[in-house]
Amino acid sequence: MERTTGVQAYYAESAERLGRVYESVSFEAVHGALLDLLPEAPARVLDIGAGTGRDAAALAGRGYTVDAVEPVAELRRVAERLHPGSGVSWRAGALPEIPGVRGPYDVVLLSAVWMHLLPEERPHAMRRLAGLLGPGGILLITLRRGEPPVDRRMFDIPPREVAGHGAEAGLRLLRIVDEKADRLGRAAVHWNAVALQLG
Repeated sequence: MERTTGVQAYYAESAERLGRVYESVSFEAVHGALLDLLPEAPARVLDIGAGTGRDAAALAGRGYTVDAVEPVAELRRVAERLHPGSGVSWRAGALPEIPGVRGPYDVVLLSAVWMHLLPEERPHAMRRLAGLLGPGGILLITLRRGEPPVDRRMFDIPPREVAGHGAEAGLRLLRIVDEKADRLGRAAVHWNAVALQLG
């Protein structure tokens, strides 16, 4: 998201409010349809676009070694304040490059991140993600669907497009999840999740 016009500014200005909003819904409620795909701990997990740290902290609490990448400094500060002692390693960085991040990871999670990428960034970003996975590694991507908001750049990306980029990067489709309702009660928003695997 580092080159996404208006996106970082929105999240920086809204960091405190988003901390309250995001943390009002549990990791299990948001990702329940994907939890059976997680490997047994210990395993190495990368959370890209980690936001206020809800998912990263929950994964660390399940016994995983978690690296959390978030480009917005204000969100990282909220995450570190809300989840002290979680054992999560926090760092700056963003797709499509996420410089300095090295695998292999057993799981890579992108929750509400992919839809900020420009169409021309997505194939490269997918190859970068595939390169971070170890053999049998799982990539989990959630997609906000519906009319994009006007206050930041966002795209309504169908899950089959994500699966197609994954196939081009050597990842096989495990699952597409269609979440009918938004966990925060927004009537115009619904979600898809895409699970891909290396090898």
